[in-house]
Amino acid sequence: MSIDLILILGGFLFLLAGLMGAFIPILPGPPVSFAGMLLLHFSKHLHFSTTVLVSYGIICLLITLADYLLPIWGTRLGKGSKHGIVGASLGLVIGIFFFPPLGVLIGPLAGAWLAEMVNGKKSKEAFYAAMGSFVGLLLGVLLKFVVSLAIIWHSLAALFSNFS
Repeated sequence: MSIDLILILGGFLFLLAGLMGAFIPILPGPPVSFAGMLLLHFSKHLHFSTTVLVSYGIICLLITLADYLLPIWGTRLGKGSKHGIVGASLGLVIGIFFFPPLGVLIGPLAGAWLAEMVNGKKSKEAFYAAMGSFVGLLLGVLLKFVVSLAIIWHSLAALFSNFS
């Protein structure tokens, strides 16, 4: 098997894994997609400019950082605590694995609300904190999905322009 074929197949597997990583909190979506783009770049058939690679690298770094900060921002906006952030994150993981596909939406909300309730907040205050954390998590997921999708689009465009 040719090293180029391995790089191309591996690159596209990483691109798909990165797209899934936008929704699965354990997998860092955009960095995995970017790794796939790098694998494709090192093959003989697909090449990206230094500007494209550096730009996507910086974007992936910023999105990864934002993914950690957005739930904190959302929870603070909803007057929540660190417990709400942890509850939303745990709720997301539990929701993904035990209640797909709606668990992605319901899990973070329920987790943040429950964590705030356990830590002494009244139901209405816990709900606002949960909504803030939920909005932050969803915004992070949306940003990761868009960046991973852009990397895939750019990679497919390079592939088709090379073989046409």
